[in-house]
Amino acid sequence: MKITLDTRFNGSLGPVTLREAVQQLKAHDLACSVTPETLEEKATIFKLCVERGFTPLRSEIMAAYYVAERDATLDAFDRGLITDGEREQKQLELTRQILSAR
Repeated sequence: MKITLDTRFNGSLGPVTLREAVQQLKAHDLACSVTPETLEEKATIFKLCVERGFTPLRSEIMAAYYVAERDATLDAFDRGLITDGEREQKQLELTRQILSAR
């Protein structure tokens, strides 16, 4: 079975599609503790992974990895541990890595 954003599964409140789950996550109270930009990036990576045929769990792991690596790179830059060029290169490598994952 191919998993898409329209794949239905049983959520805590009943049947829901992955697309609806992402929309609910974006609208949920979680946005109060996580910046909207971070939530949007993670949701975007998750959707991209599902559209490429990855399972929801792998998509979630890849999205979490992307956000964690991005945050670690920004933190290293803010602390002066890497240059702006290194920060940009790491971001490019990370994006390439997520987009080319199989």
